Amino acid sequence: MVQLWYPATNVRAYPKAPWVSPAVAEVLNPPGSGVLLPVTHGHVGAPVRPGRHPVVVYSPGFSIDRAASTALVEDLASRGFIVVTIDHTHEAPLVEFPGGRVEVAAIPVPTTPEEEEQILTRALAVRVADARFTVNQLAAINKGRNPDAARRPLPRGLRGALDMSRVGMFGHSFGGAATAQTMYEDRRVRAGLNMDGTVFGRVVTAGLNRPFLLLGSQAEDEPDETWVTLWANLRGPRHQLELLGSGHLSFSDYQVLLPQSGVPAEDLEPLLGTIDGERSVAVQRAYVAAFFDRYLRWGDGRLLTGPSRRYPEMRIVA
Repeated sequence: MVQLWYPATNVRAYPKAPWVSPAVAEVLNPPGSGVLLPVTHGHVGAPVRPGRHPVVVYSPGFSIDRAASTALVEDLASRGFIVVTIDHTHEAPLVEFPGGRVEVAAIPVPTTPEEEEQILTRALAVRVADARFTVNQLAAINKGRNPDAARRPLPRGLRGALDMSRVGMFGHSFGGAATAQTMYEDRRVRAGLNMDGTVFGRVVTAGLNRPFLLLGSQAEDEPDETWVTLWANLRGPRHQLELLGSGHLSFSDYQVLLPQSGVPAEDLEPLLGTIDGERSVAVQRAYVAAFFDRYLRWGDGRLLTGPSRRYPEMRIVA
């Protein structure tokens, strides 16, 4: 199950898109809970803005659904990118398909480190296959075909709007690992961005010869050895950034949503760090956009090259 976010010509009379699908919303917000789930800035079915737009694929963290980084995704779309978010079925906790069919997670619980490694290796292979299949279907859509399983009409203007010569990918946590391995296996992905994800697979030692960005949370102990090894094997343009005050879940919408749950801030700090959630979103939007603008639209990428007085929270590691 995927979702396409894109720049639109007109959004009047097109309903706003919910953050998650109805079945997922019911689980997150059961009757009587009093929880208010967000509504996005996207509008369902609006016509696509004319032009050929670079494409960015998004893969979420392990056992997390495709809505996890909507704040970043919709910002990229507002800047002229077509962003495609993927639900990795049977790994995501709940995936709702057209017609109401729901598939739940089926990841076994490991009992040994060896089993855990096998599960992660299999999950990574599935994610890479998902991403490559998605790129194939995007190419078909661009030629006027409609791969939608429910045969729903596609938004007007989508045909020819995807510039399949300018495809990037990014992901959080395990999605960052999937980004790196997908780039290794599929040269159609020209630029990749890993948000705080330990890297797995052949790519770690084989490396890449295309632009790659490692965007991490503030390190308080030894660096991730997989990042150290991958960095040494990156032969194309490479960047490493650290978001000061951040935690692992700072690279998701939960950095803004969880503090509204009533959980004490000190209990959330190990996951979210100390940075203000909305400020974290603003900083990440600027740097994620700068990276893809630089390598998919030939922008100057100045933010990536040195400290910024506007965004002092972002440290240039290398």
